[in-house]
Amino acid sequence: MNRLVLAEDGVLLREGLAGLLSRFGFDVVAAVGDGQALKAAVAELRPDLVVTDIRMPPGFTDEGLRAAVELRRTRPGLPVVALSQYVQLSYAAELLDSDNGRAVGYLLKDRVVDVEEFIGTLRKVLDGGTVVDPAVVRQLLRRRASPLERLSPREREVLALIAQGHSNTAIAADLVISEAAVGKHIGNILAKLDLPPTEDSNRRVLAVLAYLRDGPLA
Repeated sequence: MNRLVLAEDGVLLREGLAGLLSRFGFDVVAAVGDGQALKAAVAELRPDLVVTDIRMPPGFTDEGLRAAVELRRTRPGLPVVALSQYVQLSYAAELLDSDNGRAVGYLLKDRVVDVEEFIGTLRKVLDGGTVVDPAVVRQLLRRRASPLERLSPREREVLALIAQGHSNTAIAADLVISEAAVGKHIGNILAKLDLPPTEDSNRRVLAVLAYLRDGPLA
């Protein structure tokens, strides 16, 4: 039997998943409710597979995901399947990139509707495969492809103010910098967004459209 550690803060869901996995031939050697307990259980029990929720105590943000990334770093090749109610981009790319993307899965809970398919996913990850929900793939690709990623924090501030319709003079006053500095930032923004000078397009408008399309990045 494959030895499995399960991490899920919801008691009913944790117990339900543990029972389901046991019925399908997995040996659930530990079922825990937070990231620290997950790391401790894996260190002590050295399971064949980890199935973890993303959001767990104390912050209910990405504790499970961060724990999974750390586990994959300290124990390369450890098969991990992350379960989430939402697409959580922080650390998701790092998890999926770890160990060349082998033996890892990222599934959205609401889209797991077939038990046998779910069990098949776990076994595929155990065998070194990669399974990622299409919604996660789409958001990761969008994030990675965004040209706004190339901008510095200050350049993003300047672009946000341009999008609000501010002039260079107003931007300089708002950010307490010189108009020359504003002009330099704008030049850098246009270059990083691949907007070379043309006769028939307004580059500031195109930059604003890119900002509105992709949204401000944190």
